[in-house]
Amino acid sequence: MTMLCHIPFRLMLTTLIIVGVTAPAFTAENSCGPLTPTEEQILKLQQDNELLTQKIKHLESIKSVPVDRLRKKKNLRLKEIAADVKSQRQSTSDFEGFVKWMSANLAGYNRYIQAGSYLAVIARVLPIPYAGQASIFTKFVAQFTVALNAASVSITNYLNTSQKFITMADAIDPQNTLDEKAVSEAAQFADHKLLKDMNDAQLKLTTVSDLSTGALSFLESLNHYVSGTDEYWNKMKGVFKKDIDPKEKSYISESTSNLKTQAGLFNRKLKVFEELGKKETAGVKALAVYDELSLEAQTALLK
Repeated sequence: MTMLCHIPFRLMLTTLIIVGVTAPAFTAENSCGPLTPTEEQILKLQQDNELLTQKIKHLESIKSVPVDRLRKKKNLRLKEIAADVKSQRQSTSDFEGFVKWMSANLAGYNRYIQAGSYLAVIARVLPIPYAGQASIFTKFVAQFTVALNAASVSITNYLNTSQKFITMADAIDPQNTLDEKAVSEAAQFADHKLLKDMNDAQLKLTTVSDLSTGALSFLESLNHYVSGTDEYWNKMKGVFKKDIDPKEKSYISESTSNLKTQAGLFNRKLKVFEELGKKETAGVKALAVYDELSLEAQTALLK
């Protein structure tokens, strides 16, 4: 021990660090007596080294947590998107009902729109701006029929696609981060197919909404005009080549009221459909961000 006292302090400290890292631990159990100051210092260095080693291992384990956490979040996000799709699908039955209802009543509306268009443009019964509105609807039925058929096809496509996505998402265990293939396939299907069919259905339904709004605008204009004068009905006799049934006079008013109610319900449902669509689009696009972050985290682990 006396020789240690003559070793320069810096050399002794270096030696102690080396010994603290490599030498076996000195403990009270394997010592014949109380620890010397040197032995206590070596023991403390060893304890500090063990603590540091544990911290490094802990940090290394934490380093891998974000990858699993990101995968779980992606799985959960897919579940959330599927839940929104289920809510969105509930509106489609109302859309189908409106399309069928509109198709059934289109001929009746067309009777008055075509007659009103003729009288506004040819006989000049309806004043401006009604005459200008009437000329827009001269091909009303043809346009509306095409739009209704297109909407019906789009709704069917969306229903099939959305149901397939829901099935794929429901099969995913949100806690299972190893089934990357199922998660990747569901995410790709949502991005490439679900959003495409959803946006197409929304576009076709918006066209139906616009045509319904236009038809309602014309019928309201026509109803407002005919309710204050018999001139329209007198001219109508010449158009239809027969006397006007008294029920015809109330039909325009009833048709206008019914269309206003049905179109109002349709547009409210369409707004909900559009809002959920925006939420789903943002959610689907976010799935790619989770993949990018996971890749970065995995790359960091390899360094």
